[in-house]
Amino acid sequence: MPRYAVLLRGVNLGGHKKVSMADLRELLSGLGYRDVRTLLNSGNVVLAAEADPAAVEREVEGAIEGKLGMSVRCLARTGDELRAVIEGNPLAEVATNGSRMMVHFLFAAPDPALLSEHNPVDLAPTEIGLGDRVVYQWCPDGLMAAPPVGPFVEKHLGVTVTARNSNTVTKLRELST
Repeated sequence: MPRYAVLLRGVNLGGHKKVSMADLRELLSGLGYRDVRTLLNSGNVVLAAEADPAAVEREVEGAIEGKLGMSVRCLARTGDELRAVIEGNPLAEVATNGSRMMVHFLFAAPDPALLSEHNPVDLAPTEIGLGDRVVYQWCPDGLMAAPPVGPFVEKHLGVTVTARNSNTVTKLRELST
């Protein structure tokens, strides 16, 4: 049975969209997902499902809306997809601290024409790189000092984004295999 890392966008940030990870595990187990585990308190779930990633995303979003009364976007990635994200990091040689290496997961591939006009790499060419439906961002001086990649992508490319640091992505990869 395929295993997925499901990333919930914008939960438990600054007191907004508070979701108990215990409640989330119970909700998803009740839907029939197997081996449901959460990582940290920021909307990271690993589960086993027979469904394809898009179906998992829709079902989890619908369940959160129906049972918890919140509209939360979800993104499902397989362990292999996470491995490709980790291995494809063009900044791996310069990023020396996983908590400051951000991976911005895009909910869809950006339009190539828009990307050529509004490339997030232009914000900080030595600290930002592109991958397959991801934008990598090395934040050597901390997240608060780094350019706001997520809002830039959402505004200029019209694609929803959720971000995790490299340490979290690596742990999700381990849990999803």
